[in-house]
Amino acid sequence: MRLRIWMGRAVVVLVCGAFVAAGCSSDSGGDGASGDTTTTSVAEATTTTAAAETLDILVSNDDGYQGEGLDAVVQALSELPDTTVTVSAPADDRTGTGGQTTDGPLTATDEETLSGFPVTAVQGFPADSVNYALDEVLDEAPDLVITGLNKGQNMGPIIDASGTVGAARAAVAAGIPALATSQGIDAEPPDYASGVEFILQWLDENREALIAGDATVEVTNLNIPTCATGEVRGLVEVPPAADMADRDYNAADCASTEEDPPDDVGAFNIGFASIGPIPAEPAQPTG
Repeated sequence: MRLRIWMGRAVVVLVCGAFVAAGCSSDSGGDGASGDTTTTSVAEATTTTAAAETLDILVSNDDGYQGEGLDAVVQALSELPDTTVTVSAPADDRTGTGGQTTDGPLTATDEETLSGFPVTAVQGFPADSVNYALDEVLDEAPDLVITGLNKGQNMGPIIDASGTVGAARAAVAAGIPALATSQGIDAEPPDYASGVEFILQWLDENREALIAGDATVEVTNLNIPTCATGEVRGLVEVPPAADMADRDYNAADCASTEEDPPDDVGAFNIGFASIGPIPAEPAQPTG
């Protein structure tokens, strides 16, 4: 898949003096002798290039602003053309806090990610970091909010406890599409590079709709296994698991030959990355 960037089309207009059916030709003497030869040259060349449209992305997480997964995502996004990246994340690790928010005013400081990208570090929960950026940092709402890459998968019955998902849900509550991303810890270290590739693939497929404002306002949940051997087998769109059904939440067999998983846990177990929309609100309200 190729990255679709709205670069516009270059339109070149060539005008050879006055338009004639014969085009631009030479004119020699009528007797066939080598007389003066006149060649009509290009009179005008005009190039018109439409300005590229920018994709504005807000990035957050629940592992805190110094999270390795967050840094991997931000580095990759900041290298994309015609893309602006703003980062707002919790000042501390707030894993497992769901969609909790802080009562009263929030405070924040200017910090840097592990690789030195500017980040707003918010004293609060993951959802707070998204709300703070929308209220205090950005002049306009972004086209997309990406949360993660989280250290550890967020699937099935665990979804509502995820701060990564909670931050994405805060974006959707504000009318902004969100992609919650999580990297499996079925092997160490987490393979954030493979997770980044799936994020970029998703952006490739959805960039135009996001810029145009045509993308569905929903939380898309993406989970990528870290393979002990082999590679992630591909990406499948499946619903979240209703329960574990005696399955191992952390197991991912990238050498499996099984197909057609029923849900996100099943996909993860046989080495696939899973993706799909999840409810915009938890089944049970969080504090």
